[in-house]
Amino acid sequence: MPHKIYLDTNVIVDIIDRARLNHPEAKKLVSKLVKDDYKVYFSEDIISTIYYILRGNEAVLHFFKNAIQEWSVVPFGLDTINKSIEFSLKYKTDLEDTLQCFCAKANGCNIFLTNDKKFIDCGINILTYDKFL
Repeated sequence: MPHKIYLDTNVIVDIIDRARLNHPEAKKLVSKLVKDDYKVYFSEDIISTIYYILRGNEAVLHFFKNAIQEWSVVPFGLDTINKSIEFSLKYKTDLEDTLQCFCAKANGCNIFLTNDKKFIDCGINILTYDKFL
């Protein structure tokens, strides 16, 4: 089975923003993804979210201009949205995390990489930098 990894919002922010504490780990991550030939996924929703978080930093635009050439940008779709809402209502989870996790699962990713220490269980392997690297 090919290595398919989904990057959470906070991981992509770490890659872009050199001032972030986890930027050195994010650089190691990118090297490993390339070296080990991972197929990388993130949601199209992350693009506008990160642009907003980093306050229109031009580096965001350059990053995504390059990232969309190499990585898969995927939509949530109504099925994922509906499942995420129902799951969040039932288990009182964060909807944004749930959407990202269910999107990863819908796209066949076997790893979800995040910095969140406590993340929902949607049926795929949730890893932080420490466990992945």
